[in-house]
Amino acid sequence: MDLDSVRTFVAAAESGTFQEAAAELAVTQQAVSKRIAALERNLGVRLFTRTPRGAQLTIDGQAFLPHARELLRVAERAVASVRTGCRPLRVDVIASRGAASGLMRGFHRAHPGIELDVMWLFDIGTAVDALRSGEIDASFRAVAAPGRPLPEDIESVRVLDEVLQLLVGAGHALASARSVTVTQLAGHRIWMPGIVPGTEWAAYYDALVTEFGLTIEATGPNFGSDALLDTIADTPALATFMGEQTRLVWPAGHGLRRVPVTDPIPVYPHSLLWHRDNPHPALAALRAHLATTTAGHDAAGTWTPGWVMAR
Repeated sequence: MDLDSVRTFVAAAESGTFQEAAAELAVTQQAVSKRIAALERNLGVRLFTRTPRGAQLTIDGQAFLPHARELLRVAERAVASVRTGCRPLRVDVIASRGAASGLMRGFHRAHPGIELDVMWLFDIGTAVDALRSGEIDASFRAVAAPGRPLPEDIESVRVLDEVLQLLVGAGHALASARSVTVTQLAGHRIWMPGIVPGTEWAAYYDALVTEFGLTIEATGPNFGSDALLDTIADTPALATFMGEQTRLVWPAGHGLRRVPVTDPIPVYPHSLLWHRDNPHPALAALRAHLATTTAGHDAAGTWTPGWVMAR
C-alpha cells in the first residue's frame, strides 16, 4: 500500500476538502484526487463522497481512517528506529556482570537521556562483523588477539585495565593468604570453564600460562557463574580467576575469598571498539565519558600479554 496515498487520505479526511489537503501536503489538488482514486482502487471501496461543502467520508472511509493513522505512525517509528541520533546506541558488553557492563551503567547514570540497547556478543570476530554491518555501534573487547589485527575501518581505544584476583573457597590452601604472587600459583589448579578456544580471553590466559607456568583447566561444561561459585566453594583443590570489577553474589555459607595477586599484578585490558564512519552522536558522548572516568593503563607492577595494543 502506497504511504503517500494513505497520508493524502488522512489529510483530506481531517481537513474535509481536497483543496486544503493539497495545500497541507504542498501538492496540486489534481494530485490529491489521483492519490485518493488509486487508494480506492487498491481497497476496492469508495472512501469519500463529494458534497458542495467538500469531501465527506463514506462508511468505509470512516472504518479505514483509524487504521490509516496507525499505518502512518508505524511508518514513522520504523524510520526513527534507524535514523542516526534517533535510535538507541547499541553496545556489546560481552557479559552482564563484567567490568564493561559496569562502565555502561556509569555512562547511563551520567547521561540518562541517551537511550541504550545493551547486548552480549560472543567473540571479537562476531563483534567486529556487527560493527562493520551497523548491527551495533560499539563493543568492549581485549584488543587485539595475536594474529588477528583489527580491520582498518575499526577504531579502538583502551579504556580499562581490570585487576585479576584469585577466588578460592574456605578450604583452599591459599584461603588465609593476604595476597599471593603469580609464581606462587604454579602447581595450584585454576579452573575456568568459560575459556573457549579462539576467543580473545582464551588468548589472554594462554599467555598467562606460558609466561608464569600456571595450570589453568577449562574442562567440563560451563553452567554459568552460580555453578562455578558452588564448585569453587565445595572443592578445596580448585581456584579461579575473577576480575576485580566483576559483580557476583554468593551465599554467606560458601566462605569464598578474593585473594589479591601480585608481583606482577595481572590485569585484563578492556578496549572500546567502533567503526570509524559511525556517525551516531551518542558514540562520541560515550567515548568522552570513558576518557574522563577510566584510569590509565600499563601501570608499574602490572602485567598484560605482549600482543595487547597500548592505545
